[in-house]
Amino acid sequence: MKKLLTAACAASIVATGAHAESVKIGFVTTLTTGAAVIGTDMQNAVNLAVEHLDGKAGDLDIEVIFGDDQFAPEAGKQATDKLVKQDDVDFVAGYIWSHVLLASRKSVLDAGKFLISANAGPSQMAGKLCDPNFFSTSWQNDQTPMALGEVLNQQGVKSLYLMAPNYAAGKDMTAGVERAFNGEIAGKDLTKWGADAQLDFSAELAKAKASGADGLFVFYPGAAGGAFIKQYDQAGLKDTLPLYSVFTVDALSLPKLQEAGFEAVLGSQTTQEWDPTLDNAANKKFVTDFKAKFGTYPSYYAAQSYDSIMLIASAVAKVGNTEDKDAIRAALKAAEFDSVRGDFKFGTNNIPVQDFYLREVVADADGTWTTKVVSTVFEDHVDSFAAECSME
Repeated sequence: MKKLLTAACAASIVATGAHAESVKIGFVTTLTTGAAVIGTDMQNAVNLAVEHLDGKAGDLDIEVIFGDDQFAPEAGKQATDKLVKQDDVDFVAGYIWSHVLLASRKSVLDAGKFLISANAGPSQMAGKLCDPNFFSTSWQNDQTPMALGEVLNQQGVKSLYLMAPNYAAGKDMTAGVERAFNGEIAGKDLTKWGADAQLDFSAELAKAKASGADGLFVFYPGAAGGAFIKQYDQAGLKDTLPLYSVFTVDALSLPKLQEAGFEAVLGSQTTQEWDPTLDNAANKKFVTDFKAKFGTYPSYYAAQSYDSIMLIASAVAKVGNTEDKDAIRAALKAAEFDSVRGDFKFGTNNIPVQDFYLREVVADADGTWTTKVVSTVFEDHVDSFAAECSME
């Protein structure tokens, strides 16, 4: 466990009055293994959010305790259990991976705590496993690939080969693009995932090429994304098998791709609910300060993590304490905070109802590779599993 204490709250960890003097937030992410590049980006965004809030949620000091899931469901659950039982946090947020969130959800919700996903969006938790105390500041997994599927329809793509990791999110991502894409699926590979994830894609790329598909859809977050793009580029498939991706080309992979000179990624397009170029005051402050402090563009993982802290802080500030669970739940649902994506609202299942954009990889004015918004694909999009949720 790594622990961040704001300077103001160092002497007030133990509440002595009728109400606690601080709000305790557990944040579970990946801080070791090759996926730690994502977790570190999220951790940086959380710390920046606390700094922007001057360490306060209303009159209460903010205390954040980080837990490392080690890129494994068992370790994620253990980290969650410690936050809930030993640290007695008020909220548990974070979670990159859907299988880690699914393994950890009962530990939080059965204890009467609030669970805020800053990334993972498994279909089960948007549908039949929805819960009044579970909220998301990201999306349901299927939504982003559905937006890409709609883009492919608009561009006249007739057939696709699909590749993704073999775990809950990988299955949701391929299901999402299949739900929206009107053309033929020429083939699909789900590859090994986890701490010993498959990073050699030569056999799958050969199968995709031989399929005769018009394009290749992939979902490979984190280090796997960089490895995949490198092999795709070296295979010389750009002109014969165009690449369409979600959660693969991002602010974490682009610096390494630029350093390696993989020019093929410039001009490539993906879909997302957030972009560093979104024109609102909260986003401009977030992106400017993140770049100044950490030297890189923030990723969408960072943006969603930043929003998770801002959401929690807004609810606690509105209620004035952490004990009135009903009031906190209502304040979370109201989502009265300045999101980096602009207007923010929850659907009946506590998943955001939001716009999705087509983004393109470009070089900014300084020559740094980043993304920009090309168009809006979906407006106020509701996920496909909201109807399976019993909440109203």
